[in-house]
Amino acid sequence: MHWGPLCQFLWLWPYLSYLEAVPIERIQDDTKTLIKTTILRINSMSHKQPTTFRHRVSGLDFIPELQPEPSFSSMEQTLSIYQQILTNLLSRNGVQVINDLENLRELLHLQSSSKGCPKPQASHSESLGKLEEDLESSLFSMEVVTLGKLREVLQNMLQQLELHPGC
Repeated sequence: MHWGPLCQFLWLWPYLSYLEAVPIERIQDDTKTLIKTTILRINSMSHKQPTTFRHRVSGLDFIPELQPEPSFSSMEQTLSIYQQILTNLLSRNGVQVINDLENLRELLHLQSSSKGCPKPQASHSESLGKLEEDLESSLFSMEVVTLGKLREVLQNMLQQLELHPGC
């Protein structure tokens, strides 16, 4: 019989028994802080751009608005769509916003998992394919409008997280 693996496990047992799960309140606080940070990043990017976020651009009608009573699943799906769009749109200055969205999605997933919610289905929007065609004609305007809509969604999401959304 091989006693090596058993001895190693028993040697590690005291260390493993001291590990604690991260409290859900900390995850909620981290989520809210990251949303605020992302909004600040978007605002700082808008100061560098002379146009306003109130422009209208055709081809972005499929970008979802956050529902009045969003769930963790709908929040994750909305952020996923914005992440896909911004990956095609943003310059190097916006890479951190894309990374923030990925981290936000992970934090929302942790919160939904703690409530026993099922994992959201992957969302594939057919309109994202048409987006590449529209990019050539108005890249800058699309970036400005998308960031403006994302900022509004994040502000709404921040308010909704205070109400403790469901699955």
